[in-house]
Amino acid sequence: MTNQYVPPKVWTMDEENGGQWASINRPDSGARHEQPLPVGSHPLQLYSMGTPNGQKVTIMLEELLALGVSEAEYDAYLIKIGDGDQFGSGFVDANPNSKIPALVDHSGKTPIRVFESGNILFYLAEKFGHFLPTEVASRTEVMNWLFWLQGSAPYLGGGFGHFYAYAPEKFEYPINRFAMEAKRQLDVLDKQLAKHTFIAGEEYSIADMAIWPWYGSLVLGRAYDAAEFLDVDSYQNVKRWAEMIDARAAVQRGRIINRDWGEDWEQLPERHSAEDIDAVLKLKP
Repeated sequence: MTNQYVPPKVWTMDEENGGQWASINRPDSGARHEQPLPVGSHPLQLYSMGTPNGQKVTIMLEELLALGVSEAEYDAYLIKIGDGDQFGSGFVDANPNSKIPALVDHSGKTPIRVFESGNILFYLAEKFGHFLPTEVASRTEVMNWLFWLQGSAPYLGGGFGHFYAYAPEKFEYPINRFAMEAKRQLDVLDKQLAKHTFIAGEEYSIADMAIWPWYGSLVLGRAYDAAEFLDVDSYQNVKRWAEMIDARAAVQRGRIINRDWGEDWEQLPERHSAEDIDAVLKLKP
């Protein structure tokens, strides 16, 4: 091999080779500027962006509202991660890890902050009593797949997606390494969905809401422009499931929230009422 990288004894940041996110990536945490978070009129306040992790939570909230759970009404504010909003003082108070999404529940005497997308799904399922079974075996299976997603998605997004779509140069080794892992994960899902209607069995759950924005979007051709490269059509059970979830009205509503990119009917930077979503979806051809 030529031009082989030799790691230094002590790593230091190379700002010249940081790729698309070089302007915001740093090896430290905490607030970088004063920026309080806005607070709307509903008890639930969401601060997020319509990435796969953000979509998990807005889909969950819209599914709850579709069931008639009025207490799940919420305000959703866009956190522009490319601009560094996640390093504002208010957001860091809500999530010291500076990652979207973050939820603040003002329904009690003391506000409760909830961060990590999987934990927000669990919190809302527990709070409102939907999309998480109470029977031990079924509940455990849902949690199996929720934790599977939380451990697997970084290989898809930070691994495959980064090196295939966002890195400043294309490098064969990491693309091959993470493409293999992405396909292995798709095969895990495909075999599970060959036996079950939904991810964790025969009932729709927070496991589906967590996994669909990542792997559903991938097989539907919406992620990284990589559908052909990964041969997603070969995972027919995942495609069947992804299309079924995609057809749900609450999913169509949830996936457009906190987005300021894409088609006009896919963009809703802030959400404060159902009417906000209705107005945007009317633009869909």
